[in-house]
Amino acid sequence: MTSQTTIKSTGSGDKAPGAPSDATPAKGLRGHPWFTLITVAVGVMMVALDGTIVAIANPAIQKDLEASFAEVQWITNGYFLALAVSLITAGKLGDRFGHRQTFLIGVVGFAAASGAIGMSDSIALVVVFRVLQGLFGALLMPAALGLLRATFPAEKLNMAIGIWGMVIGASTAGGPILGGVLVEHVNWQSVFFINVPVGILAVVLGVMILLDHRAENAPRSFDILGIALLSTAVFCLVWALIKAPPSEWGWGDPKTLGFLGASVLGFVLFAFWETKVKEPLIPLGLFRSVALSAGVVLMILMAIAFMGGLFFVTFYLQNVHGMSPIDAGLHLLPLTGMMIVGSPLAGAMITKFGPRIPLAGGMALTAIAMYGMSTLQTDTGSGVMSLWFALLGLGLAPVMVGATEVIVGNAPMELSGVAGGLQQAAMQIGGSLGTAVLGAVMASKVDSDLAGNWTDAGLPPLTAAQEAQASEAVQVGVAPLAPGTPDAVAAKITDVAHDTFISGMSAASLVAAGVAVVAVFVAFLTKRGENAEAGAGAAHI
Repeated sequence: MTSQTTIKSTGSGDKAPGAPSDATPAKGLRGHPWFTLITVAVGVMMVALDGTIVAIANPAIQKDLEASFAEVQWITNGYFLALAVSLITAGKLGDRFGHRQTFLIGVVGFAAASGAIGMSDSIALVVVFRVLQGLFGALLMPAALGLLRATFPAEKLNMAIGIWGMVIGASTAGGPILGGVLVEHVNWQSVFFINVPVGILAVVLGVMILLDHRAENAPRSFDILGIALLSTAVFCLVWALIKAPPSEWGWGDPKTLGFLGASVLGFVLFAFWETKVKEPLIPLGLFRSVALSAGVVLMILMAIAFMGGLFFVTFYLQNVHGMSPIDAGLHLLPLTGMMIVGSPLAGAMITKFGPRIPLAGGMALTAIAMYGMSTLQTDTGSGVMSLWFALLGLGLAPVMVGATEVIVGNAPMELSGVAGGLQQAAMQIGGSLGTAVLGAVMASKVDSDLAGNWTDAGLPPLTAAQEAQASEAVQVGVAPLAPGTPDAVAAKITDVAHDTFISGMSAASLVAAGVAVVAVFVAFLTKRGENAEAGAGAAHI
């Protein structure tokens, strides 16, 4: 099916006449597909890197600014909430005002907020600017996909998305390594200052290279009530997931259930309103595409398995194996390397064979890798760990690429920004679900095994309060050692803590493997993007 969408291409504010999708752009740097890809990759790299690099800096921030643990948690939660809540609305802004402008504003704002964090002298300012980072990051990410969709011809779009996904995967996995180096050898502020020169480079490239592409029938108004309802629903959902772990409210707490209920109500009201408004934020007709809907579900399931499972691996490497953050990051290089190698290859495979087989195969490899990770023990060697990490990266690559193309390619050109926001929101919500659900599995397993393992080791019995404190420590692989504990007793407690953590991680990894198996069947509902040609010929390679 070939879309008849007409595209406007604008350079530095100059509007060109509406051109059909097979028009040839101006020659030179501006609008060149591969240079466009390099430009958006530089901008996206900042946001992806920031998702993991900051976690390494949190202990240093806490110490330097004398912050409480709860305040430090807001450094992550504030950023994540702002990003998740704003993505779809930000995509709509790109559809309305142009993805080039939206991308550049996002890059400038993200870099400026990063610099402001580095100069902050209080935890409150750090949190405020982290929220701003999330908001500007939300502008940047869907706009990047919109630019790729409009610039690359259909036969090269999967390859472009493959390289785009490679940048995200490499930046996400490389964050802990770079963060460890910067915090250890410079200071925590450098983790944020590094975004300033990267942002400047992205802006310079963007001004020189990016060409704006807008569909003739792009939205002309804003669904203000729809934005409010969707933002509220997503906020309540993500907030409930953040607070659901047993160390916070717990899944059965009335506050958790209240926020989940409010989220469901918000989504229902949003869906009802979208059927009434003239220009909805997300036309519900989008989801008549089984392939697009399957792509969204697949992205959520992938993120649950990947982000939820990987969450415990970092604790396993650092707290059970005693690695430094840098060493832990280096041990994850097989995962990063396979994503770097596999993403463009996956793009080529999807272009040649379509998305179904690569996506199903990728999730099958992910399921096998997560099963393999359930077999890790306290004395597992680096070679075995590397095997499972490499297999995970190889499995994730086609899913990151293919699910993105399925979602964006099956949406009309005039909604490419919304589709990009939908893809990113699905991944963020899936990651939050994975951390919360697999965290609950871990907590339940630790709670059920800890007392028995403690008794079997011949250790003195714990009071209920002591057991609760010990359980929280064990859930992240830390041995609950009191000051002055004799070495022989400390060794026993450490063995119990690590063995119990391993049993919890194994249970969580098996659940993640099960989620990946479900995703294999969802993958067979996908198909090549029907509307990819809408923007494909806006530029020829």
